[in-house]
Amino acid sequence: MPNFIPYDHNQSAMVVINYQDQLQPGSFESAIHYLIERKLDISVFYPSYKNEGNGRPAYDPAILLKIILFSYSKGITSSREMQWYCETNIIFKALSCDTVPHYTTLAAFVSSKSEEIAALFEQVLLICSEERLLGNELFAIDGCKMPSDAAKEWSGTFKELERKREKIKRQIRYHLSEQKKQDINEHSHDERQRRSEQSIETLNRASEKIDRFLKTHSPRMGVGKRRKEGKCNHAHQ
Repeated sequence: MPNFIPYDHNQSAMVVINYQDQLQPGSFESAIHYLIERKLDISVFYPSYKNEGNGRPAYDPAILLKIILFSYSKGITSSREMQWYCETNIIFKALSCDTVPHYTTLAAFVSSKSEEIAALFEQVLLICSEERLLGNELFAIDGCKMPSDAAKEWSGTFKELERKREKIKRQIRYHLSEQKKQDINEHSHDERQRRSEQSIETLNRASEKIDRFLKTHSPRMGVGKRRKEGKCNHAHQ
């Protein structure tokens, strides 16, 4: 057996980092950070804060919105889990500027501002969808501008855009509803364990399917002078 430098993923370390550097240009997290901070009006959330003067400082809704939307993109709909990820995950720390809103703060924000949150998330996801970010395709966020005549900038027809918008609305409503339900009946550690096991099981199934395909099939060659291997559809193998 070759002699390798040992390593252990299950360890903690003190690392000096810049949070802005963790939000890589072209990533979904960079996009939601930029849009919420620089492009979209979130003043609709301000009137509910009554802490002017000597009031206790509150978490900026921009921070809460970024945490919640990024959580939804990762399939996380538990306020306790969101708090845990803010404590442990570098991207969550970057989006929250290393603040850790208590899960009750996140739950109360979603419970009291669902309509406003849904409207803002719709704008963010429509922009990200148009820029092919929701399918993990990259784009340059630097200098991104909201067009004055947006209708001319969208790809496809108005009907296609409306269908896309309705789909995004359904996704947002579903995640908001799931967060409220999970916050009522919370078992965050069990949920993290379940999702981890489910992810590993999915990867194992995919790996086994590819192995079976490679062992039981031969390359399908084309015809003609320059024979090239044709593509095989192994989705149902």
